[in-house]
Amino acid sequence: MNMEERPETELISIPATPRASTPEILTPSGQRSPRPASKEAKSSTAWTPTSFISPRFLSPIGTPMKRVLINMKGYLEEVGHLTKLNPQDAWLPITESRNGNAHYAAFHNLNAGVGFQALLLPVAFAFLGWSWGILSLTIAYCWQLYTLWVLVQLHEAVPGKRYNRYVELAQAAFGERLGVWLALFPTVYLSAGTATALILVGGETMKMFFQIVCGPLCTSNPLTTVEWYLVFTSLCIVLSQLPNLNSIAGLSLIGAVTAITYSTMVWVLSVSQQRPPPISYEPLQLPSSPATAFSILNALGIIAFAFRGHNLAMEIQATMPSTFKHPAHVPMWRGAKVAYVFIAMCLFPVAIGGFWAYGNLMPSGGMLSALFAFHSHDIPRGLLALTFLLVVFNCLSSFQIYSMPVFDSFEASYTSRTNRPCSIWVRSGFRVFYGFISFFIGVALPFLSSLAGLLGGITLPVTFAYPCFMWVLIKKPPKYSFNWYFNWILGWLGIAFSLAFSIGGIYSMVNNGLKLKFFKPPN
Repeated sequence: MNMEERPETELISIPATPRASTPEILTPSGQRSPRPASKEAKSSTAWTPTSFISPRFLSPIGTPMKRVLINMKGYLEEVGHLTKLNPQDAWLPITESRNGNAHYAAFHNLNAGVGFQALLLPVAFAFLGWSWGILSLTIAYCWQLYTLWVLVQLHEAVPGKRYNRYVELAQAAFGERLGVWLALFPTVYLSAGTATALILVGGETMKMFFQIVCGPLCTSNPLTTVEWYLVFTSLCIVLSQLPNLNSIAGLSLIGAVTAITYSTMVWVLSVSQQRPPPISYEPLQLPSSPATAFSILNALGIIAFAFRGHNLAMEIQATMPSTFKHPAHVPMWRGAKVAYVFIAMCLFPVAIGGFWAYGNLMPSGGMLSALFAFHSHDIPRGLLALTFLLVVFNCLSSFQIYSMPVFDSFEASYTSRTNRPCSIWVRSGFRVFYGFISFFIGVALPFLSSLAGLLGGITLPVTFAYPCFMWVLIKKPPKYSFNWYFNWILGWLGIAFSLAFSIGGIYSMVNNGLKLKFFKPPN
């Protein structure tokens, strides 16, 4: 019998105690995150410290004492899911606020999962053709959806422990040192490399937006591309002053809406126009067989790069409260399912519609370059300007969520040395420093945004391989069972594909000149 069902004749009871959110009971900052409103979870069949307090056990006991013990059972079940807390977590951007919910999870996953890389999918189809292109994209989507489910379940796989960051989970699975070696480089590469690429893409898009809006009547001296990079970086730094991951939920919503909108506009505008006359849907063939093979591998790497964001799954789930009856994986998976429905609605139409509209004539710059090359005079200037403006908004929003793990690392290093939280000025200084470092890297290495296939190969284990290994090592399914074989095979396939796609990306860039310059219009 629940506490809410106690009769009025009850003589002895325990006063109602506020429900506690496990990791938010006491924090150094004194803050308590509110409990999300959700339906009561089904009772677990696993043993708990109150399992012995059952109606059968209580049957010979008098009614007053029975009510007391039943009430005590409910209370212990609520606070019994105790988590060992690191007080430092209350000072860091990812775990500072734990009032996230399913809506926030959907916003963050959608903002991290859809972006400029989706516009390159028709380039991959130009080398793979219809059958292999659709098959590869479908397999990659299902594969990464499974590994996302694995990561969500592993967040609290060990009782009394929450793995708030991807590297922490890797350390728990592979060991302290090996976990850092395996996970730190690809996750930092994904976060920092994506942030740098977003500066390049956002700056170039702002330049094109200005040229479209200004038109031939513009008499002012236009800014150079590097100056547009600096303008975009300054906007990113201003927005990065939001303190923690939950505080950028509104930005993630803006990024998600703009990504869905411009992805839809791009493929609808392309399909609605007349196709170029010499169009063909046969896969592109290069002069030699090895060159063709490596180009196909590079195209598969582009598809793999389209599914990013798994390096943020643990961090997003860490922003949610978790109790014994209401674990964090429930709202996280609910939000992730909604997000990935919309991600599929963006990626598949862009890939299929773009390839249908341009075939193997697709420029290496992707969909926006194709719009300029074939329909710059057919599409109203206002629609083109709106499309570019939406891309800028999406890049600004995506920069924040991909930079948050780096901000968290900076502040974790500071707080561990000083044993106190970062002040506003220190936090702002870290973010200004990171923004301008990303800017200088982008200026010094402007081809970073062209390495889609290589980036997909290098970071592929984070999405497709490591989660399968971590499931086996942490959950320990029965040896030689289907679950055991399935995850080991998927994991090693992911590692093999990572090596192959990386080699294909390097070979294609060096020998075939396949350097994807985003949004660069033709002369």
